[in-house]
Amino acid sequence: MTLLVTGGAGFIGSNFVLDWLARSDEPVVNLDLLTYAGNLRNLGPLQGDARHVFVQGDICDRALVDRLLAEHRPRALVHFAAESHVDRSILGPGAFVRTNVEGTFTLLEGARTHWSALAEAERAAFRFLHVSTDEVYGSLAPDAPAFTEAHPYEPSSPYSASKAASDHLVRAWHHTYGLPVLTTNCSNNYGPYQFPEKLIPLVIANALAGQPLPVYGDGMQVRDWLYVGDHCSAIRAVLARGGAGQTYNIGGWNEQPNIEIVHTICALLDELRPRAEGPHARLVTHVSDRPGHDRRYAIDARKIERELGWRPAETFASGIRRTVQWYLEHAGWVAEVQSGSYRDWVAANYEQRR
Repeated sequence: MTLLVTGGAGFIGSNFVLDWLARSDEPVVNLDLLTYAGNLRNLGPLQGDARHVFVQGDICDRALVDRLLAEHRPRALVHFAAESHVDRSILGPGAFVRTNVEGTFTLLEGARTHWSALAEAERAAFRFLHVSTDEVYGSLAPDAPAFTEAHPYEPSSPYSASKAASDHLVRAWHHTYGLPVLTTNCSNNYGPYQFPEKLIPLVIANALAGQPLPVYGDGMQVRDWLYVGDHCSAIRAVLARGGAGQTYNIGGWNEQPNIEIVHTICALLDELRPRAEGPHARLVTHVSDRPGHDRRYAIDARKIERELGWRPAETFASGIRRTVQWYLEHAGWVAEVQSGSYRDWVAANYEQRR
């Protein structure tokens, strides 16, 4: 019994792999290209652990995918690998189409070939679990009901459009070929090992360095925030009990505007790492909004609670405190990932918005 995990050196993927092997002896084959957001340091606790097989490679490499499936014969493929940052998709959409669309297609075709050759019982048990995002649904009005699994797709950015395309491919491979797939659409994740291009780790890192805390527009864009550990437990539940062909929305029941998130982090840092120069909130700097910025996302996670018994364990208050403390305790990790290329990207993205 083995899992094949793609993107398992990234933020959510590495948290899942660490969590899985802390709870199970079932081996994990971890396929990751190690782009800027993939980091083997995330998997440091597994060094020398025979249950974890790391393979550096591209999900678009069909020969490699076929070899791993034939060699390890996994009972499930859990697909995290993706280009995932909206701002980067605006500056360079091609990488998002290649990884998120072509990569998912390659994995689906490899999995279909592998699954078709399995014995009947193994075919029935096999699952292809595709991890997606709530951004495929587009933007909600302030008083609109939260996204359910039946909400129409209205992606607004190159990133969300590429993920919507991958979702459609996954469903098509189920309906056309019978491949037993599962799809999860999650809200904004936060927690340990998140690359500091995203809002929460960016604010923490900049605040600790005494640098401006960039807030797009008025900061009133609303998101539902999901602690990454809760996301991992939801994926375990879907993999164990989810119905083939089903979609499950995963959310934290934590809708908050971005500006409130920033001020919450500032207050925690004032408590845990006060500045001689005064409150961290003095560093907040409003910058011009990004093109096509969706105003609100919200997840209705009642289906996964009703059918699979899952509900998040963390409140936002508990999850964000754990997150800030983790970044304070792992300054070396943050410094290492903030390479020259990261600084170049920050300059390209934010300087034009000041």
